Amino acid sequence: MEEDESHKPPHGHITSLAVLRTHRKRGIATLLMIHSQREMRRVFRAQYVSLHVRKSNRAAFHLYTKTLKYAINDIERGYYADGEDAYDMRCTFNESHDTEKYLHIDHGAKLDQSAVDILEEKLASFNLQ
Repeated sequence: MEEDESHKPPHGHITSLAVLRTHRKRGIATLLMIHSQREMRRVFRAQYVSLHVRKSNRAAFHLYTKTLKYAINDIERGYYADGEDAYDMRCTFNESHDTEKYLHIDHGAKLDQSAVDILEEKLASFNLQ
């Protein structure tokens, strides 16, 4: 959760997410994001989660837009130290969010509990818990 932003609705911010190259394409990043989003909503009553992604990072952009249903909120010009622009992205939760049964996202995507169970088993198999 971002600190001292009383004028904004409660929300979370992902600062960094990385998966070892040898462990990519196994759903680890998706699982970490889903768990993070669910806990931000459940524990902090977050209304949305934000993050920044390099405009050139097509793999991350695909994960956030296609898999996790983030939307571009803005473009931050020169955001990175090397001068590259970043997409300011958000995933907004529905008011009807039910943390125990579904992960609802504004754009209509949902993950039912059986899928969450499968992902949690996958997480346990990587010894990340």
